[in-house]
Amino acid sequence: MTDTPRRRPPVATKTGTLSIKPRSSTPDTAGSGRPDTKDWRKPVSGSPNRNRGKASFPEQANAEPERRARTPRDDSAPRSRDDRPRDERPQGDRPPRPFGDRPPRAGDERPARPYGDRPPRRDDDRPARPAGDRPPRPFGDRPPRAGDERPARPYGDRPPRPAGDRPARPDFAKPDADARPPRHERKKWTGEPRTPIEPSPLRDDGSIRLSKRMTELGLCSRREADEYIEKGWVRVDGEVVSELGSRVKPGQAVELDRRGQTAQDGRVTFLLNKPVGYVSGQAEDGYEPASVLLVPDNRWAEDPSETRYLRTHQRGLAPAGRLDIDSVGLLVFTQDGRIARALIGDDSKIEKEYHVRVEGTVDAKGLALLNHGLSLDGEALRPAKVSWLNEDQLRFVLREGKKRQIRRMCEMVGLKVVGLKRVRIGRIMLGHLPPGQWRYLGPDEVF
Repeated sequence: MTDTPRRRPPVATKTGTLSIKPRSSTPDTAGSGRPDTKDWRKPVSGSPNRNRGKASFPEQANAEPERRARTPRDDSAPRSRDDRPRDERPQGDRPPRPFGDRPPRAGDERPARPYGDRPPRRDDDRPARPAGDRPPRPFGDRPPRAGDERPARPYGDRPPRPAGDRPARPDFAKPDADARPPRHERKKWTGEPRTPIEPSPLRDDGSIRLSKRMTELGLCSRREADEYIEKGWVRVDGEVVSELGSRVKPGQAVELDRRGQTAQDGRVTFLLNKPVGYVSGQAEDGYEPASVLLVPDNRWAEDPSETRYLRTHQRGLAPAGRLDIDSVGLLVFTQDGRIARALIGDDSKIEKEYHVRVEGTVDAKGLALLNHGLSLDGEALRPAKVSWLNEDQLRFVLREGKKRQIRRMCEMVGLKVVGLKRVRIGRIMLGHLPPGQWRYLGPDEVF
């Protein structure tokens, strides 16, 4: 057997609740300062168990909490404030303090002024003046100012200044304004080109900007060249050049660093079959741009390119060419400035082939004009190749792309365009690419 004391079972009461019969506690007779072994669970006075909750000691569950007695207050000591509860204090038993019996402040010899016995002002004795009974003061009878001997000038008697007696104010911003004729007398522009600016004598050695030289060599575009120069990826005669605006001579060797070549090779080009209802550039008149179709879900399942689609392919993506909202066919989006310059540059010579469905008839003379002899916006068009595909379709091959060029050319010879489709750009054919889908330009494909 063990010496662990057993706990008495709970005793049932009349009310049906459970309670534990308290044990009798006897102090330690041995003088050890510890209660008896049987009552070792009962807290003693001053022990840390005194502050424990009632749930720890069931015998205290129904006991009234012990309240500490207050120390009696000595009534002979002066009270600084009323210690009575707020509800026991008398309300309104203190008379209001009169303002007149306040003692004067320290250092103030004058007696305190009684409050409320101030005599009324003298202005209060006069009756109120009715509004509008004061006549307006004339401006001419104002007395002169102090120290001013001249008489006051009456208001409104200044004679008008005669026109033309005031000298013209000099124009400090434009010293030669008098020598310049008015706008309606200036020489009108006749459309003749202006005289070219003479080259500076400081650049008569034939040097050109480094970015322009890189574009001529086909390394990258002007914008990309400035980016690579700033990053230090360009070498001239083996030395790194990182200053924008640097100039080189035609005989100097310009090369792109390996990092620049890697960045240039990472630029991609999309080939899209644009459907009707999309604009080539930015959104306008509620129509979406064709670039919204360049998503992974619209990629052609038979795309021969192994390029993996990345979100970075959308950065710096721009259309290289345009198609009207009612036109369909091949549309190019590229990150490569070299391709954009080759397709839409001023010196571009890449052919673009269109199949155009028209209404109306045209004779041999009109067909000859479509090939060569028309002008748009006062500028002669480049020679084109126009021929019949069938009885209602024409084949156009152009080397330029003005705004709505084919439609305007057909209107000049009495034809109306009802459908236009671009089927080729350079060596790249539209092929079997479905409308609304796209594919990558392969590494072995060149425009």
